[in-house]
Amino acid sequence: MSRDPSLNAMIYFESVARHGRVARAAEELHVSASAVSQQIKQLEENLGISLFRREKRQLSLTQEGEQLYMAATSAFTALRDARKSISRQRESHQIIMRASPSFAVRWLGPRLSRFIAEHPTWDFRVDASPDPSNFEREVVDLDLRYGRGNWPGLHSEAIVYDYLMPMCSPDYLVQLEDHGTSPEERLTQARLIDSVKTTMQWDNWLARHRIQRRSDTSALRFDRSSMAIQQAINGLGVVLDSTTLARDELLDGTLVPLVPELGAIRFPGYWIVSPARHQSRRLVKVFSEWIKAEAQQHSREVEKYLAQHKIAVIDEEAVV
Repeated sequence: MSRDPSLNAMIYFESVARHGRVARAAEELHVSASAVSQQIKQLEENLGISLFRREKRQLSLTQEGEQLYMAATSAFTALRDARKSISRQRESHQIIMRASPSFAVRWLGPRLSRFIAEHPTWDFRVDASPDPSNFEREVVDLDLRYGRGNWPGLHSEAIVYDYLMPMCSPDYLVQLEDHGTSPEERLTQARLIDSVKTTMQWDNWLARHRIQRRSDTSALRFDRSSMAIQQAINGLGVVLDSTTLARDELLDGTLVPLVPELGAIRFPGYWIVSPARHQSRRLVKVFSEWIKAEAQQHSREVEKYLAQHKIAVIDEEAVV
């Protein structure tokens, strides 16, 4: 039974196949020609095939050799590219991350200037994408993900505890108050804006509070929280979404809570996610400590706002 060829043998084979001569491969690898020949012989014996046709002093690949060479050169090219990328990253202090789009634009983006001021020699690459990184195939240091924290095989740490509640513009609230003063009356008259990727959807929230959703109002559905929040700012309806993303608008009064008496649901919403081995990287450590400090300051501001508006906090580690 043939065994998987050794990496050393494949390195020797790839070099010989590329140069067409054992001597040139030996020169490139800084070994003797006999050492290269021995490795090629052992590789052919191990695979049970001939990899080269030997014609005078020139070597040419057999069909099987050509097939193996194409696979080997592709693999070694990928390894060399990864090594170069890692070297560039180390030399330039570059950190590469992926972040949930609305979080990247509305929360992370405005704060990055403070980090860059503290670390002016660092390079940043942020991909705002809803798709999680494949850390085994991509050169990515960490993800900033929205979700419940259940990512098997990866290290995850909650950095921002989110508060979810219905919000609308002040003018829209006045319109609804003209129809009634109770939460049920306000909500049955409201156009509900659906942010389809939030942890809790309108139907769940209404059922929790035993409020019936009207079926005769037009629907507004968006796959980005930033878009849904913007439509609430524009006065088109009520959005059930993240106070993390709507912090600035809540603080300046552009958005207001629709039903403070029904409270805000608190849960771990935004996470640092990476393979455990990445946690030992200095760049990841420094950035993680900075973003956790920013998140703590953010939480204090949101908690102060909720207290001032007498909005009760409902703690739920897992929102269903």
